[in-house]
Amino acid sequence: MTVNLVEPRRDQILRFCAGDPVERVFLEDVARRGMGRFVGREHDSELSALCHLGINAVPSGAGCGEFARDVARSGPRMLIGEARAVTELWEEVRSRLPHPREDRPGQPVYTIRAAPPSGDTGLRAATLDDLDVLMPACAAAHEQEIGVDPMQRDPDGFRWRTRNQIEDGRSWVWVEDGAILFKAEASAWTPAAVQLQQVWVDPQVRRRGYGARGLADLCRLLLERVPTVCLFVRADNDPAIGLYEAIGMQHVLDYRSLLF
Repeated sequence: MTVNLVEPRRDQILRFCAGDPVERVFLEDVARRGMGRFVGREHDSELSALCHLGINAVPSGAGCGEFARDVARSGPRMLIGEARAVTELWEEVRSRLPHPREDRPGQPVYTIRAAPPSGDTGLRAATLDDLDVLMPACAAAHEQEIGVDPMQRDPDGFRWRTRNQIEDGRSWVWVEDGAILFKAEASAWTPAAVQLQQVWVDPQVRRRGYGARGLADLCRLLLERVPTVCLFVRADNDPAIGLYEAIGMQHVLDYRSLLF
């Protein structure tokens, strides 16, 4: 059997991602938008494994340890993806990267395919008029998820990314009396799935059911356009896990993240 490491073609990436459209939603989204750099493990013209190389290294498939040299050269801030693939990669690349400041094994990935009951909310697509309201919430959600304050690391870049998500129609918000009762963004979007990130309710209005209602209405909205909505969460975030399960989301696989 001949296995080669290649710079994969777009059609190869899309066929590979179709094998598991939830686990590989980010990889497919980046490929469709022409925004990423990839290395692939090719066998008989098809990919058996794939890795996105960038700020985040995202492996998928079997034999991901073979990507160690390319990943080390890319100097990622995070390794993230399906748990087995990340573990295979990490075992081979660990001597070439810094010691991680955090290792998050067993991060559950949740999906929903049937629309939940209506939350009867004021959820809507965010507009640029919401940017100044959203910025503090997006920064706080990012810091909670990643452990780094983006307004300290790269405020201009973070504002640009938040603005870009709004302009791309990937940001939703429910605001009343100046408080964000619910907000979320799409981190990846393909014909098969939308992956959500940064689900957030302002701290002063939490524990009133707004999160479940907002997420239910967002899932209802998205399921009119794609067959699956998914997201992943830290294994120790019991309130978030409870929220996702309350609207009918199901745990389908696990990710692992290593943060540098």
